[in-house]
Amino acid sequence: MYDWANSAYATTVMAGFFPIFFKQYWSAGADVTDSTFHLGVANSLASVLIAALAPLLGAVADRAGARKKFLLTFGLLGVVMTGSLYFVQRGDWAAATVLYVLASIGFLGGNIFYDALLVNVARPNQRDRVSSLGYSLGYLGGGLLFAVNVWMTLQPQTFGLADAGEAVRLSFVCVALWWALFALPLLIFVKEPCSDTTNLGLAAISQGLRQFMQTFREIRQLRMVWLFLVGYWLYIDGVDTIVVMAVDYGMSLGFDSNSLIVALLITQVVGFPAALVFGRLGERIGAKYSIYLAIAVYVGVTLWAYRISNVNEFYAIAATIGLVQGGIQALSRSMYSRLIPQDKSAEFFGFYNMLGKFATVLGPLLMGWVGVISGSPRVAILSLIVLFVAGAVVLWWVDESPAHNR
Repeated sequence: MYDWANSAYATTVMAGFFPIFFKQYWSAGADVTDSTFHLGVANSLASVLIAALAPLLGAVADRAGARKKFLLTFGLLGVVMTGSLYFVQRGDWAAATVLYVLASIGFLGGNIFYDALLVNVARPNQRDRVSSLGYSLGYLGGGLLFAVNVWMTLQPQTFGLADAGEAVRLSFVCVALWWALFALPLLIFVKEPCSDTTNLGLAAISQGLRQFMQTFREIRQLRMVWLFLVGYWLYIDGVDTIVVMAVDYGMSLGFDSNSLIVALLITQVVGFPAALVFGRLGERIGAKYSIYLAIAVYVGVTLWAYRISNVNEFYAIAATIGLVQGGIQALSRSMYSRLIPQDKSAEFFGFYNMLGKFATVLGPLLMGWVGVISGSPRVAILSLIVLFVAGAVVLWWVDESPAHNR
């Protein structure tokens, strides 16, 4: 249910309305290149801060038995800052940027401890299904609220609103309320085992820092863990680059913004049942081979995108991505949870999320470089195949069995 709760932020705010509203409303009158720069800095700042702090925060949470407390603290930050976007006035891009960075820190930071709780709520043989169920509900919940928010902006009078601008501002409040309401089941029902210490003060931070440094030195000895992390970083870089560059690629081919929003909705709708199917597939053939299937689909999608000629094909690509996007994320999470020491899950998921935050560094740079050299966005997107293939090759050497995790 927490996936259902916070995916509304990922869909409606991060992927949907904020980038458009930031450029057209909060940066009204500003140069287009300036608004793009400000938005890029906001996204990068939130990601870099969480990436830098994630392993240390995870270590502290492990030492204090406070994964759930950390999750709810970051979640509350995200809820309050998202709702506060409603009050930002037209042209006040600076305030919008600050609130967005803080909301994104709440969203990204909370996910570290949410992922880490997987080892507490599911046995190893259940984690593919449970992890996939979370992603599936995230697609459904985020997609449902996003569909309603889109309806609000297209027909504001139906909801008693003055215009689309007011509808978008109200959508941020809807996301905050949705996030807070559906986080309650985790708050009430999920139990976390007690730790040796419940101190969240300087002692816990000091102990967490020592544990982090020790794990950082020892992680090289956990051969399967670091092999998985390298492979994961490569192929998830390709996945995330497609996510963040899809709109830009579609616009470069001449597709309008409404078509791109429809494509996003298609991915959400398809992603709900597809993630469930991938969970079952992971139980039957194993997470690693299911991830290989998803990588193969991504390679096919990249080749297809190179030859795309009309918006209907763009919709079909969005649907195809929806078939595997949740699956590859969910099974990566569950496979990793079986490789790591169970008593250090928050810390190890801190490393996992750190790599995830840096996962859109190489791909966009690779696409940009190839695009400049070739002069073609179609050739540029083909470069992502290198990441998928390289990630698959490294993943091949990862053995999930406990006897090999050393």
